[in-house]
Amino acid sequence: MKICLAQIASDPGNIAANIARHEEFISAAAEHKADLIVFPELSICGYEPAVAVDTALQKEDERLDTFQQLSDAHALTIGIGVPLKQDTAVAIAMLIFQPASPREVYAKKYLHEDEEPWFVSGESTVTAMGPENEIALAICYEISVAEHAKEACNKETRIYLSSVAKTPGGVIKASDRLAALASELKIVTMMSNCIGPCEGQQGGGKSAIWNGQGALISQLSENKEGMIIFDTETGDCLQRKLD
Repeated sequence: MKICLAQIASDPGNIAANIARHEEFISAAAEHKADLIVFPELSICGYEPAVAVDTALQKEDERLDTFQQLSDAHALTIGIGVPLKQDTAVAIAMLIFQPASPREVYAKKYLHEDEEPWFVSGESTVTAMGPENEIALAICYEISVAEHAKEACNKETRIYLSSVAKTPGGVIKASDRLAALASELKIVTMMSNCIGPCEGQQGGGKSAIWNGQGALISQLSENKEGMIIFDTETGDCLQRKLD
């Protein structure tokens, strides 16, 4: 299986432009025969809480139909970061498109205290991906919550994949945490982070992968868009920049 981590700069609130940029990344991932591509937290609108709430989407929003079409065309599973309307509130979610399948939701359960005025703990329809549910999912702050890893990871888990929106300082802490989890659980850990505007600052990039010994095996730069493609069978990593 080939897993692609996308490092992207989202234009805050510009859903149409962000969809178009996602499409470019997906096309590039398809060129490399990827089976799964995951984008950073709230990638479809950018990580600005007030903007995210104002631009929150329904699960079946027609503007997102293009992702299902691309998923079907390339036999590619796609996970995008969205502010998702759930009842009368908004959750931070990964909306998942799989070939010839209904849309699924992985919603952030554990919120940072700074997020609580804006978002609610969401309801998920899936918590793992992959042919054998071997990929456990996490969104940003959840990687810092010990209970989350205990809940998410089981005997089938081979990969702990996090979609985040971290500033440069946050990236350091997240990287240390994911390296420690990889070593402790003897699994591969992954982080897809943003660059560009991020809660009034800049995203810190450095999307990365750690092996089951906690060693860093691939990492992108702190300020350039790009992707890492990881082959789960061989352990090989390929990096690609996107202009």
